Amino acid sequence: MTILEKLSADIKEAMKARDQLRLDTLRSGLSALKYKRVELARDLNHEEELAVLQKQVKQRSDSIAEYIKAGRTDLSDKETREREILMSYLPTQKSEEEVRQIVRRLIAEIPGQNRNQGAVMKVVMPQLKGLADGAMVRQVVNDELKGDS
Repeated sequence: MTILEKLSADIKEAMKARDQLRLDTLRSGLSALKYKRVELARDLNHEEELAVLQKQVKQRSDSIAEYIKAGRTDLSDKETREREILMSYLPTQKSEEEVRQIVRRLIAEIPGQNRNQGAVMKVVMPQLKGLADGAMVRQVVNDELKGDS
């Protein structure tokens, strides 16, 4: 079952349960997937579906940060719940410690003179795509490179 199909089925359940927040969030995710499908003029593969949902999650995370900065906890709480709903359709995210172990292993494989943030990120991100937040990965890479010097 594709993510698109799962979202459609879960929308029906949310309607029956009269869960308006979940319904609105799922409709938003479904709309983004359909929009991307129209944009590409073909069905999406699994990785593309994940990328669309990850973008939706990132948008929610950015909104949460802005709402907190503006002191709007009511809106940040709503966005947090929406983000959690969307994240349930993504693979389980790796913890910071798991990311750190992967980064250490990959840094060890890179020759010493080529150990800079760009080179390390180029090797690390394909392995962690969809499994960890890019900002967290970048922070871990920076920390490990500073400790490696």
